[in-house]
Amino acid sequence: MADDGDGRLRTEGGSGGGRGGGGAGESPVGSGMLLIAGLLALGLLAAYRLYLRWGTRSGPGGAARQSQAAALPRMKRRDFSLEQLREFDGTRNPRILLAVNGKVFDVTKGSKFYGPEGPYGIFAGRDASRGLATFCLDKDALRDEYDDLSDLNAVQMESVREWEMQFKEKYDYVGRLLKPGEEPSEYTDEEDTKDHTKQE
Repeated sequence: MADDGDGRLRTEGGSGGGRGGGGAGESPVGSGMLLIAGLLALGLLAAYRLYLRWGTRSGPGGAARQSQAAALPRMKRRDFSLEQLREFDGTRNPRILLAVNGKVFDVTKGSKFYGPEGPYGIFAGRDASRGLATFCLDKDALRDEYDDLSDLNAVQMESVREWEMQFKEKYDYVGRLLKPGEEPSEYTDEEDTKDHTKQE
């Protein structure tokens, strides 16, 4: 860097320290927006981690929901079509499942969040991947047909993978979300027991 005489600094390879200062073909507005989007995604992920850690403490009625979840036996491993997954929305069935990145998780112990009155209740019994990737809690973020997520950008897909890891750490993985025409896997009791033991 050098002072070019009028009090502004210039870099060795660039022109005077004007407003943009970017190299050829580089848009400071575009890179700034990408940085802001990335920071926003990281901030929301950090807030969600804190929410998961501290939000599961029992509040009014929380103890009753937690004991109901604890009373349910562990779910045996199986794969789900979208229609089968929808049965586990916390209203038709006390168990609550949701899918993230093709994997189905039992989030019943988080019914405070994913139950019918919970802030993320819209994801119960659904594939939550798109909503989590785009940080959208509207019904528009959910698809009624299988969603291959092929139109998501790299940042959004990384966000989906981060969410998947969060769910793996916190909840039981119970199976895969099946693509249309895909046959479910046959799981042995040994595989099921081994997986549940690994998660504890």
